Amino acid sequence: MGLENCVKDLRQEHRLTQEELARLVGVSRQTIISIENGRYNPSLMLAYKIARVFSRRIEEVFLCERELERGEKDG
Repeated sequence: MGLENCVKDLRQEHRLTQEELARLVGVSRQTIISIENGRYNPSLMLAYKIARVFSRRIEEVFLCERELERGEKDG
């Protein structure tokens, strides 16, 4: 399961298509779809590139805190 994120909301706010965002960060449209649907965890570099497109920090785009909290409870 992928990280929770707000990529779709930010992309729509910036009036970008999935194809346009994919081109800006150097991946396929399918990758963007998978990230938006939470089925794919991007690499750190890809997460950075996506956040940079929206002028945000990675942790503002990818909601890592919840994942870390779950890990602490499990471990």
